[in-house]
Amino acid sequence: MKFKKYPEPVLMPDPANPWESRCVLNPAVVFDEASGKFVMLYRAAGNDARHQIRLGLAESADGIHFTRKSRDPVFEGKHDEPDGGCVEDPRLIPFGDLYYLTYAARAYAPGQYWLPEAPFPPIYLDETDFRGQEMPAFARENITVTYLAATRDFRSYKRFGRLTEATVDDRDAYLFPEKIKGKYALISRPKFKGTGLKMPSIWISFGDDVLEYGPPELLMTGEQPWEVQRIGGGTPPIRTPEGWFMLYHGVDEKGAYRVGAVLMDPEDPRKITARTKDFLMEPDRDFELQGIYEGCVFPTGAVVREGALYVYYGCADTYIGLATCDFDQLIRYLADECRR
Repeated sequence: MKFKKYPEPVLMPDPANPWESRCVLNPAVVFDEASGKFVMLYRAAGNDARHQIRLGLAESADGIHFTRKSRDPVFEGKHDEPDGGCVEDPRLIPFGDLYYLTYAARAYAPGQYWLPEAPFPPIYLDETDFRGQEMPAFARENITVTYLAATRDFRSYKRFGRLTEATVDDRDAYLFPEKIKGKYALISRPKFKGTGLKMPSIWISFGDDVLEYGPPELLMTGEQPWEVQRIGGGTPPIRTPEGWFMLYHGVDEKGAYRVGAVLMDPEDPRKITARTKDFLMEPDRDFELQGIYEGCVFPTGAVVREGALYVYYGCADTYIGLATCDFDQLIRYLADECRR
């Protein structure tokens, strides 16, 4: 089974707006019942050498044609806070009467990381350089750590602080949209050392408080040829009669990103009940093969509306694409043909 892709990106960089003139990608998307609109919070950056990454806002009545709702970023790092370097790869999770926002953040902007000569950690340019062996690893190595915020209107946000460990590069982190047996549940992709795993993988953890979690447990690692370099979480879980549905990304030995799916037990999501062996989507369009990162489809937003699954994904780290399918058909495929 494969997704149906729309022939063109649903959002492209805006050359007239400096902070989003180079790329838009990896969006969080929800259907907001209050407004009756698809709401997109997207990652964007301009052509500046620092490559400062911010989040923009767009809306759509049909899930296909999006209109920007602000000429300015609606969420960005604060220079007097640990996330001051940049904010990346948002996920929105409806939870009760609000939306939780998870996002990866750095102490410093990453610079033009796609250039062969780009240093890492990057040259911090106009920022005071606090690098040194006595600095926290987060700043010294400029790793990404995931943070938590909340919103009701997608314009104003309450920041709650760090969600994942300060000394571990950890992104692709997001919550389940409800408690499971009285616990919050968190998906993440930490780069743990000394685990015996061959690659960064997907972990799950549980907590009594939305900011505090117990030790992560390995949920899944790469198995197929298209996921031998790394795997990571994609879209926040969706509850179905067959269990929790989630998309994830896998990276092959050449660095190409593809998309797979899993079902998790509804009462104990540590148990994978179904998992795709073949990928559901791969980079094969010009706008997926040409860009900052060539050969990348990176799912971060999924909405079920009138029986259809809308999948929003980053394309070559430069554009935002849309793929759809019949959601019930996909769940039946997973439950019948991909059962563990």
